[in-house]
Amino acid sequence: MNLFSQLDEELQPTHEVLAEGAVLMRGRARREDGLLLAGVEAVARAVPFRQMATPGGYRMSVAMTSCGRVGWVSDSERNGYAPGDPEARRMWPGMPEGFRELARASAEEAGFKGFEPDTCLINRYQAGAKLGLHQDRHERDFRQPIVSVSLGLAAVFLWGGFERTEATKRILLEHGDVLVWGGASRLRFHGVMPLKPGVHERTGVYRYNLTFRRVG
Repeated sequence: MNLFSQLDEELQPTHEVLAEGAVLMRGRARREDGLLLAGVEAVARAVPFRQMATPGGYRMSVAMTSCGRVGWVSDSERNGYAPGDPEARRMWPGMPEGFRELARASAEEAGFKGFEPDTCLINRYQAGAKLGLHQDRHERDFRQPIVSVSLGLAAVFLWGGFERTEATKRILLEHGDVLVWGGASRLRFHGVMPLKPGVHERTGVYRYNLTFRRVG
């Protein structure tokens, strides 16, 4: 085996089944990271990242923006999808080149054919930022999967059951990993532990998470 063949083999994604309907694809998006990160920058120029508040008045540690037909909005009055960011007073930008195709292809590899995402939520983590255990229940059709792409610093993902009190499994998500869950696992609780400080060669002090969904 020559050097180039060896490097190519090392870059091939590996698939791990976490549960029925849930597949972790290690390194699936690594080859496309330049295109994806350029897309993140373009979206953030249109509608900048910001730390939103919850209806209960809690300021989230994760900074967010979105692209697609709708995006996520949370404040003292609402918590759900909207066609634009009321604070920025702008509609969400369209999905950048390559976003939709990656989500489609990843979903199909995980067994969900015909997935057509209409939104991509982009979360930006820095040291200490976390995401509490929650279910994704704001979408209309729970037959549609969730496709989650990790870029930058590694994070510990919490993979739970169908009740908040159930034990969780800790999974290290690294740059380029793609996690798809749907079907029997669609309503599992999940979250992210506080991000540890670090510097990544592609994203600096940040971790980005791209989450593709079909809302309508």
